[in-house]
Amino acid sequence: MAEQQRGRRAIEVGPTGQTVAANIARLRERRGLTTRQLSAVLEQAGRPVPASGITRMEKGERVVTSDELAAFAAAFGVSPSALLLPLTQYASDPVEVTGGGTVSAGDAWAWANGQRPLRFTEGTEQTQQLEHQLYGRPQWLREPNYLILRGERSADELRQARQKYEFLASIGGASLDRLRELDPEAFGEGTDG
Repeated sequence: MAEQQRGRRAIEVGPTGQTVAANIARLRERRGLTTRQLSAVLEQAGRPVPASGITRMEKGERVVTSDELAAFAAAFGVSPSALLLPLTQYASDPVEVTGGGTVSAGDAWAWANGQRPLRFTEGTEQTQQLEHQLYGRPQWLREPNYLILRGERSADELRQARQKYEFLASIGGASLDRLRELDPEAFGEGTDG
């Protein structure tokens, strides 16, 4: 309230922030830590958060910064995605992602773990997957298998796939030899054409 009186608005905790709050509380309790003990762990790791701050975070009254999120994940021994997304019973359960709307838990986890875009636009799935890998992951972590569109493809689709692979290889995004090995059809290998 004091901040609002000085002309500043408090930062609102959105759906992902609420999920982070619930996950901090869940993981702290599962690890058998009090807020004071967790505060000591964070301080020892070089990212001090007072016990009262942790309590406010768990209640959704205080925003968790990106540095704090990383420190909590390290302290709990989990990936940051384990704090950002809710644990659901089924992959088909709906979850809300700030800025992304409501999607299935399976899609949200695949996105958070760097496997695919949060959503696909029909007809551009391969391009979106390629760009997701190219812009969202370092070269050494990109998985060319995600780039390969499976199933029957027309000559035009095969030509387009080859052009995308050649472009990706030209900018250092993947090995052309590996892509040729994974999708020989796109390079005209093993076909009559």
